[in-house]
Amino acid sequence: MSELFYLYGKPEASADLRTHNSDFIVQEILPFSPSGEGEHHMLHIRKNGLNTIQVAEKIAKFAKVHPKEVTYAGQKDKNAVTEQWFGVRIPGKTNPDWLALNDEQITVLTFARHGKKLRIGALAGNRFKLTLRNISDIEATRARIEKIKLQGVPNYFGEQRFGKGGRNLEQGRRMFAGRKVKDRNKRSMYLSAVRSFLFNQVVSHRLTEHGIEPLAGDCVMLAGTKSFFVSQTWDHDTQKRLETKDIQLSAPLWGRGEALSQDKAKEVEQQVLAQYQQDCEGLEQAGLKQERRPLLLEPQGLKYEFDNDTLVIEFALPAGSFATSVLRELFDYQDVQAKRSEELHKEKLANEKAASPVSSEQNSSEGVN
Repeated sequence: MSELFYLYGKPEASADLRTHNSDFIVQEILPFSPSGEGEHHMLHIRKNGLNTIQVAEKIAKFAKVHPKEVTYAGQKDKNAVTEQWFGVRIPGKTNPDWLALNDEQITVLTFARHGKKLRIGALAGNRFKLTLRNISDIEATRARIEKIKLQGVPNYFGEQRFGKGGRNLEQGRRMFAGRKVKDRNKRSMYLSAVRSFLFNQVVSHRLTEHGIEPLAGDCVMLAGTKSFFVSQTWDHDTQKRLETKDIQLSAPLWGRGEALSQDKAKEVEQQVLAQYQQDCEGLEQAGLKQERRPLLLEPQGLKYEFDNDTLVIEFALPAGSFATSVLRELFDYQDVQAKRSEELHKEKLANEKAASPVSSEQNSSEGVN
């Protein structure tokens, strides 16, 4: 992610993220309310120190249903305190005692029946409350926050999308090269990683070469929707709509079919995509269709407060957007929890190596010499 373009220049201020799980609080925004009737049980759960799949497994075991009967709208980090919705399909009149799920890591906030399955992406967005510590430059950070309020940040997919060390992207490319992946969830994850990588590359290139200026043939999205139209020329009225944020510039989510942009905008996008023909062809053969995603991400309801060298910042983002894409424009931050995990992993590998028979034999040989 560090090689991608920074809209305000690479930040010099440093900060610590996720010193504690409670430094990263996320609340899902559901676009509907459970109806109260139906074979699907909707659970609103607060979790701490578990990822979404681990919670889903616990729910399936508790409700005595197959894991595929437990669904969720989005995945949330393990090293965070998050509130999210789960759906459990239980035909009939069975009503489990959902409150009995509560423990040190799971709290059931509310539950109700609903008539439809909860599906991936069925969210309006997420609210974030983030605490960053040991900030090195308060005034520089404050100035950047004010800029982000006015203009937003590049709408990059965050590093979480690509897996540890970019593993999901690597697996996606292996899949395109012929490796069979039977697990539908993994296949979807790998395809998404490749598609997201291409999007990030196009956005970074466009912002580097043209900033946030509109181009002839831009595929323009109506704010808050997935609807779009092509702007062949930018007259006064269209420019005004962009300035008032009624419409948004966009970049491609690659798939089958003709590119949706035209003219100069298409030319700029193709300059990047031409370098990744194998990725593009793999996505097309997998059956994905051309889509668009906003070029910029604008946090909503952004507010913040400093306390010495600590910042608490709150904002809402639409579904599919990443809080880390906002933070990367503010700080050269380190994820404390991720760093701890990496250190523990290295220590574990070192211990395993030291305890292996080969190491013991080597040590003995060295002792004889």
